Amino acid sequence: MPPYDLTYSDVFMVPQETSVQSRFDVDLSTPDRVGTIPIVVANMTAVAGKRMAETIARRGGIAIIPQDVPLKIVKAIVDSVGDAHPIFETPITLNPESTIAEALNLIHKRAHGVIIVIDNNKKPVGIFTEKDADQYDRFAALELVMSKNILSIREGKSIEEMHSFLVQNRLSAAPVINKKGELIGLVTAKGCLRSEIYRPNVDTRNRMRVGAAIGINGDVAAKAKKMLDLGIEILVLDTAHGHQQKMIEAVKACRKVAPKTTIVAGNVVTREATRDLINAGASIVKVGVGPGAMCTTRMMTGVGRPQFSAVYECSEEAKKLGGHVWADGGIRFPRDVALALAAGASNVMFASWLAGTFESAADVMRDESGRLFKESFGMASQRAVRNRNHTELELERAKKELFEEGISTSKFYIDAKRPGVEDIVDQIVAGVRSACTYAGAHSIADFQNKAVVGVQSASGYQEGMPVASNW
Repeated sequence: MPPYDLTYSDVFMVPQETSVQSRFDVDLSTPDRVGTIPIVVANMTAVAGKRMAETIARRGGIAIIPQDVPLKIVKAIVDSVGDAHPIFETPITLNPESTIAEALNLIHKRAHGVIIVIDNNKKPVGIFTEKDADQYDRFAALELVMSKNILSIREGKSIEEMHSFLVQNRLSAAPVINKKGELIGLVTAKGCLRSEIYRPNVDTRNRMRVGAAIGINGDVAAKAKKMLDLGIEILVLDTAHGHQQKMIEAVKACRKVAPKTTIVAGNVVTREATRDLINAGASIVKVGVGPGAMCTTRMMTGVGRPQFSAVYECSEEAKKLGGHVWADGGIRFPRDVALALAAGASNVMFASWLAGTFESAADVMRDESGRLFKESFGMASQRAVRNRNHTELELERAKKELFEEGISTSKFYIDAKRPGVEDIVDQIVAGVRSACTYAGAHSIADFQNKAVVGVQSASGYQEGMPVASNW
């Protein structure tokens, strides 16, 4: 390592001799046993909600529910995700008397772009897509515009059979029904393909897994116990400056009430902090101060550390102690995920890249030109601080809002080519699998041992950028 710290843009990997025959021979199960792919959706209120948690768990990752979310909502998310089918997608449903306006309000909640119209017996009677609304009044009933030519798939079919049915009938999606004809899910051709490639992330009860964050103020042990009672198995103790006495005490308190639970603590960027948190009882240390797209910590305070060096150093220390690190923030391309893993991270955590997807928790909006977007904000922003402390006296809340270290409002446009979180997961996993084959690695642990990383100049990084047209 050079005598200065490095970001992901400062480094590259050199290809090595390989015996890996196919990208699909690479096992991306994480060394920390948290997921079957190394993707963690960060605990940002505008991103990590029920839809995001379900979709990412179905493909092998995990979402962390933010600490600001009320306990009853956390329970609803855990129950909903846990009850979701590992293959069938969750359909959006309305009844025939519902209006086009209601349908258009809901249709962008899921990337499949379909609403299943059901009767009082939960049987599909129609299918609505956005195109069906063309030239119709927004208050017209769905029964007037929906397609009534429904081709359903009965449960019990194999993935291959469902995929063939969809392709042969030229269907973008089809409802799945049980023996009684009741709607129980929805499948798409691309969803079938993904179910062949990915393994769902399930917990010890064989339910799709969700994680949750709690703060380090107040009765931490009591908060942790409530999360455990909900079935949370991945508990994240989260604060901007993780190397402080209060965090160490919080980790110890959590470990007492949760001796077998995976406890993640952070954020930190040094060996010493990693050592202290693991010795206090943390299973995983969250690494990253200031690299996030919504974070202004470095510009406000000058505090932080380039992410590649931070992850490399902290992961070295964690491995000595039998722990792991998550690389939190600074991810903008699939290469960054691969480099974070090469640096020693067992998982890679981010959120802003996923903010402009249909599954993120924020509502879809349109700008003046009609383009779809979602708003996101940093968890140390004035907006987040105000929401987090809404029960406090106005004067106390105003004092806390002075110390914002995040962006309160940022637009993330939905990419027409990759509108769903699964589209981004596909892109990342393809990149990471290929990186492993270039290194001759069959697993993440193998990749960390075999990856050869070099330091490059700014022009070296620029040389690797694709050219859209000509120069």
